Amino acid sequence: MNKLRVLLTVALAAVAVSMVACCNKGNCKNNSAVSDSCPAQEVVVGAARTDVYVPQLKGKRIALLSNQTGIVGDKHTLDVMLEHGLDVTTIFSPEHGFRGTADAGEHVSSSVDEKTGIPIASLYDGKSKIPARETMDKFDVIVVDLQDVGLRFYTYYVTMINLMDAAVIYNKDVVVFDRPNPNIMTVDGPILDMKLKSGVGRLPIPTVYGMTMGELAQMANGEHWLDGGKTCRLTVVPCENYTRHTRYRLPVAPSPNLPNMLSIYLYPSMCYLEGTPVSLGRGTDWPFQVYGHPDMTGYDFSFTPRSRFGAKTPPCQDQLCHGVDLHAIDEEAAIAHGINLEYVIDAYNHMKMGDKFFTRFFDLLMGRADVKQMIMDGKSAAEIKATWAGDVERFKQQRRPYLIYKD
Repeated sequence: MNKLRVLLTVALAAVAVSMVACCNKGNCKNNSAVSDSCPAQEVVVGAARTDVYVPQLKGKRIALLSNQTGIVGDKHTLDVMLEHGLDVTTIFSPEHGFRGTADAGEHVSSSVDEKTGIPIASLYDGKSKIPARETMDKFDVIVVDLQDVGLRFYTYYVTMINLMDAAVIYNKDVVVFDRPNPNIMTVDGPILDMKLKSGVGRLPIPTVYGMTMGELAQMANGEHWLDGGKTCRLTVVPCENYTRHTRYRLPVAPSPNLPNMLSIYLYPSMCYLEGTPVSLGRGTDWPFQVYGHPDMTGYDFSFTPRSRFGAKTPPCQDQLCHGVDLHAIDEEAAIAHGINLEYVIDAYNHMKMGDKFFTRFFDLLMGRADVKQMIMDGKSAAEIKATWAGDVERFKQQRRPYLIYKD
C-alpha cells in the first residue's frame, strides 16, 4: 500500500483540473462520437504523455493491451510507442478484437498486426483468461490503453484485471495509460454479489462505478481484489485537464454497438434488456437507444433488426418489432436518470411472460438475483433503486483513497 499511496500522490500532483464552463456543464449536445463544438482546454490522455512514460519503458520488452480506441490524435498508441523507440513485442486484444470489428461476445483468434508484424494474442478467444507462459515470457511489462465506459458489465476492465492477475503470477509490471470515463459523473446500481461473478462482472463494484481504468486498477490492487488477494506492481499515467465533471466526448466508438454518446449514457439502463427476449436495437441505426419486440403491440414506433457490422445475428432479426424510441431524448436527461429500470419494467409488463421474461444473463448483468422478483412483484423503478442506495454511498467512501481526478 505504501507504493500505491506514493503513485497516487504523484498522479494527483500531475493532474490539472481546469475546464471551461461549456464542457464542464455538459452543454455539448452533438449526438455523435466526436464533438468539436465546445472549445476547451483539451484533455490529454495518458497515452499522449510520452515525456512521462517513455523514460520508464525504455529498454524494456512491452506487451500492449489495446484496440481501436487506443489513439493519440490521428495515430494509434502502438505507432506512437514505436516512433519513440519502445520495444513492443506483443499485442493483447480484448473483446471485439484489436481493430474492434468483432461482435459482442464473439471469440477472436490470435493473429499478427498487418502494419507492424507484431503478434496479437487474443484475450477473448474462449480459452484461458490468463495467457500461456510462452506468451508471458516475451515481455517485461504490460501497458494497458483502452477506452472504457465505466460499466461493471463492460468487459474491457475485466480483461485488464485478468492481465493484472497474470502479472502477479509471472512477476510483470503493469502500466495503465489512463483515459477519461464518459460516465465518471455517475455512481449507481447494486454492488456485485460475488456469487454472480462472471465475464460481465468481475469486481464487487456498483453497475456504474464512476472511476477511470487507472483508478479502478489502483482500487483492485489496494482492496486486494486480485486472485489470492495479491497485488501487482502498478503505475498509472493519468490524464491532464480532466475532472469528475468533464463531459468527455469519445473520439472513436468504444465498441460496434455504442456508436454515439447517447448510447453510452443509456447503456447503464438498456443493457439489462440483453437478459430478456426484447431487442434493444442491435442491428439498427440506434443500438441501446430503442427497444421492442414483435409481441409488444400498441406502440406507434417500430423497427426491424438486420444483420450488419457488429450485429451479425441480432435478437429479433428480420422481425418487425414494436416498442419505444429513445434516440432523440436529451443527453443530460439520460445522465440524470443514472440506471433507469422503467424500460425493463415497461417491456416486462407488455410481454406478459412472467418469470420466463428473464434469463440467467439478467441476474449476471444486474449483479443481484432478487431484482427480477421485485419487478414481477410490481415494484417501481424508484423503489428498486432505493434498495441499493446504501451500496452506492458505501462504495463512494471505499473508493475515495484511489481517486485521481478532482470533483
